[in-house]
Amino acid sequence: MQQSKLKLHGFNNLTKSLSFNIYDVCYAKNAEQRHAYISYIDEVYNAERLTQILTQVADIIGANILNIARQDYEPQGASVTMLIAEEEVLDSDRVEDEPAPGPLPDTVLAHLDKSHITVHTYPESHPDHGVSTFRADIDVSTCGVISPLTALNYLIHSFDSDIVTMDYRVRGFTRDVEGRKHFIDHEINSIQNYLSEDTKQRYQMIDVNVYQEHLFHTKMMLKDLDLDNYLFGESSESFGLEEKEEIRRHLRREMFEIFYGRNMEPDQEV
Repeated sequence: MQQSKLKLHGFNNLTKSLSFNIYDVCYAKNAEQRHAYISYIDEVYNAERLTQILTQVADIIGANILNIARQDYEPQGASVTMLIAEEEVLDSDRVEDEPAPGPLPDTVLAHLDKSHITVHTYPESHPDHGVSTFRADIDVSTCGVISPLTALNYLIHSFDSDIVTMDYRVRGFTRDVEGRKHFIDHEINSIQNYLSEDTKQRYQMIDVNVYQEHLFHTKMMLKDLDLDNYLFGESSESFGLEEKEEIRRHLRREMFEIFYGRNMEPDQEV
């Protein structure tokens, strides 16, 4: 049965914020391969590609883009920030895309109480054990009827996600026509409610939720590790059985440490 719409007094002032930390883990055997991995990530997830992903996010949640600021960094990484609005954008309100971040034009300031989408990438590597990681931080914050939760599955599938940490929070309040405050306008008890079935099957998940404060936290880690999906510039056929098991152990250790947010002892099994 479809839930009847809440009659509001004016604009829906609730702010709904969805934050992601997405991690991709890789094994790069030597310095040359590690450098090639970082270059590959920088190419695949450069500012232009990230802009395409965020533009699709805006389309999925039903938002209109007001402004885009984007930048690639040296030696690595990229950032994109979008200001978005729920209502139709008039030509007189639209601001041309900026090629690089910086102070926004004064004409945009009137929209800062609305919504935004941001992404920042952090490729990194370390010579120990040949493990490299790629992290993308994504924030989708909306006001009004549109919800960032509708873009949840698209974002997870847009990146090679080994570990995903998600936070969802509803802030502020809105009033109905009788003046009664509403601190949330939709039912939710877990971010997992909005995940597709294939995602639920592929990932191990942990929830930490504070329902009274409308705070929801979910962590996900990929269940299965197919070694060929983690070897950069190599095939599993290039390694012996013992070496493959050693690589798997280092990859799983990296994933467990990121997932649980703590370092493990050298002799601790994963």
